[in-house]
Amino acid sequence: MTDTPLTDIPLTTLDGNATTLGQLADGAVLVVNVASKCGLTPQYTALGQLATDYRDRGLTVIGVPCNQFMGQEPGTAEEIQEFCSTTYGVTFPLLEKTDVNGSGRHPLYEQLTKTPDADGEAGDIQWNFEKFLLAPGGKVARRFRPRTEPDAPEVISAIEEVLPR
Repeated sequence: MTDTPLTDIPLTTLDGNATTLGQLADGAVLVVNVASKCGLTPQYTALGQLATDYRDRGLTVIGVPCNQFMGQEPGTAEEIQEFCSTTYGVTFPLLEKTDVNGSGRHPLYEQLTKTPDADGEAGDIQWNFEKFLLAPGGKVARRFRPRTEPDAPEVISAIEEVLPR
């Protein structure tokens, strides 16, 4: 059986609407599992800046709330949306709270976690704020581990390489 293209995997937005990556973005995509009560939560600032700076050039940042790492995303959809918009001014799309590891891993992450990082390691998400850069068309271009800041030179360089315009 072949894998469903990443752009066609059914997703649900934080406000409950059915969608796909293909519907959310027509260019490059940065998919990030996020959490509101994590030491890495301030990365929302840089993610928001990337979304703003590169939107016109074809990048969409998509946040995927996840509560699998020490319960650091305990809120309801409404609480998550309120926190993200009020505290960090997040305007990029957020998906529903999702499992990224384990037996209940979302099909999106079933495929994303097959991608190795810069050290050649694939597999489970290590923590909140792990990032996957998808080129236009949905092919995973790079995987960045949680402590790699969204505005790190290697992330910016990778984004520049895959931007459609």
